Amino acid sequence: MAASGMEEERVRGEVRREEEEDDDVPQLSAAAMDALREFLAEQQRPEEQVEEGGGEGGVELVEDWRLSQFWYDDRTARALADEVLRLVSPSGSGSAAGAVACIACPTLYAYLKKTDPGVPAQLLEYDKRFGQYGGDFTFYDYSRPEELPPSMKHAYRVVVADPPYLSKECLEKVAKTVSFLAQPEGPFLLLLTGEVQKDRALELLNVHPCGFRPQHSNKLGNEFRLFTNYDPEDRLGGWDLGTK
Repeated sequence: MAASGMEEERVRGEVRREEEEDDDVPQLSAAAMDALREFLAEQQRPEEQVEEGGGEGGVELVEDWRLSQFWYDDRTARALADEVLRLVSPSGSGSAAGAVACIACPTLYAYLKKTDPGVPAQLLEYDKRFGQYGGDFTFYDYSRPEELPPSMKHAYRVVVADPPYLSKECLEKVAKTVSFLAQPEGPFLLLLTGEVQKDRALELLNVHPCGFRPQHSNKLGNEFRLFTNYDPEDRLGGWDLGTK
């Protein structure tokens, strides 16, 4: 009886250990599982379909945090896309009066194309996975701010930039890219970066914070702001000049 009882206790102990080990196995959240499924589906698409671009949704690729990639949430992407489309087609006729450059903001590019497939938009990105956008994609390394095709110089009415890092060096170099791309007369500049960059952004690009607060699908620890070189007035909360 004693031997039998000891064996039974040993078996129970092994079962408990197995259950505890199972509890320690990392479990993906529902959102992470959805993102993984989207990524796998993207990799399995025929090449000709991938080259067509983003399709009917937003950015279809999984964020690569090693590249400091964080996609905007739906509310933010839609608000930015609506504003940019208003700026490139000020008459409201639907015909683009100017082109838009999206520097390191693929979520915005995807939503622009979703809303108006004909809008002339160029995505400048380091991540070559976005080569799926074909001629709308230009490889961009912020450490080489002006190593871009000559045809892009001063070619854009609207330039939207989301520097990948919050360092002084990164913003300074992205600002050089903005100046390279923007039309000499009356360009519209939108900068998305941390609140901590407010003074430097004003110095480099003459942009002010707006009342609208951008958000990301994965919450960031740093307070994120939208800055513009024009007052959107009743849109995007207007300029928030009282911000300290």
